[in-house]
Amino acid sequence: MSGSVATAPASRGRGGVRQLASAWIPVLVCVLVIATESTVYFGADHTTRPLQKFFEFLLNRHFTQPEWWRLHLIIRKCGHFTGYGILSISWFRAFWMTRPPSDDPGRRRLTAHSLAMLGTFLVASADEFHQHFLANRYGSIWDVMLDCCGGLFMQLLVWLWMLWRFRD
Repeated sequence: MSGSVATAPASRGRGGVRQLASAWIPVLVCVLVIATESTVYFGADHTTRPLQKFFEFLLNRHFTQPEWWRLHLIIRKCGHFTGYGILSISWFRAFWMTRPPSDDPGRRRLTAHSLAMLGTFLVASADEFHQHFLANRYGSIWDVMLDCCGGLFMQLLVWLWMLWRFRD
């Protein structure tokens, strides 16, 4: 009886609260960053000039407008892929840390991966839906798919790392 109570994270007292906070605060931070970047202030019309100046300084060259337009698009799409990949890892970590250990670690891992992808998809969809209502942004199903590809790529890396790390 006391063994089942001791395994519930919230019933471990302060350690349980710390564990829950440690698990879920990174997800919250990622979602807040995405929500901030989803505003009118981070539309392409606001990011192009500062990014162009930065990359021209960094690479010590001037870009023609067609060159810069392509590079700016690549930078923004890489941001989608990477940002949602990081969000996906934070979702996985949170679910892995807070789900009770089961007799079948493979099932626990598959559940955490699946829930991480679901969370990634839901945040990506909400982000694009929100952007649909902004004057200088537009919502795109292609961005949702790109975001989910970033999440899936990171989930694959985590899956492979866990196979290697916890091999028998």
